[in-house]
Amino acid sequence: MSHATVDRLSICQRPAGWPVMHQTWSKLLFLHWHLHAEALRSLVPQSLEIDTFEGKAWVSIAPFVMTGIRPPLLPAVPAISDSYELNVRTYVHYEGVPGIWFLSLDASNPLAVVGARATYHLPYFRAQMSLAENGDAIHYRSTRVDAHAPPAEFDAAWTLGAALPAAEPGSLEFFLTERYCLYTQHRRRLYRARIHHDPWPLRRAVLAGMKSTMLEAHGIAMPDHAPLLHAQAEALNVEVWPLKAV
Repeated sequence: MSHATVDRLSICQRPAGWPVMHQTWSKLLFLHWHLHAEALRSLVPQSLEIDTFEGKAWVSIAPFVMTGIRPPLLPAVPAISDSYELNVRTYVHYEGVPGIWFLSLDASNPLAVVGARATYHLPYFRAQMSLAENGDAIHYRSTRVDAHAPPAEFDAAWTLGAALPAAEPGSLEFFLTERYCLYTQHRRRLYRARIHHDPWPLRRAVLAGMKSTMLEAHGIAMPDHAPLLHAQAEALNVEVWPLKAV
């Protein structure tokens, strides 16, 4: 396995060529836990190195709302272009290019599930999901209803706080949030897909309560420490590029 130096800045630049998809992300909350890399090794292809910050690996749960899913030059159709989504992810790199490895992606829109599984070979699963909002307070629920995956639930409430400064390169916040590609594997071949958006606008958040089995569904024991939280301050317009073999 290569131990190349990780370049965390050039991946932030917009890729050449044309994206194949546009979407908008909003209401997102990152819940991050540090853990030993060994807890993740069996869940990540051996061709990928598990990315660490000061020797610690990280796993994150990210509930959010996705709207305006559409190809370039075509309008969004709300009935098929919107979805709630809940990701479980960890951080990896391949030959010095940092990115995300998704352990699971739950979504409320069945068309989004089918499309993403077919085109990006990602572990998408159907779920019943809801979001309730009252001022700066958000309550998000998700119950997986997909027969192709272990049961998993998420129920959390949080309150948005003050705006955070832009994440500085070299900081933990930058390591966890400024990720501009995903890795996936199909028939033992590794692929990378680039994404692009403005730097994350972040706010503080206070967790009012959480019940989750999202990590346990992957055989990861829930860490005994509180998660590090980053909330999304404003919606992000996102461009997605096609998969490329690496």
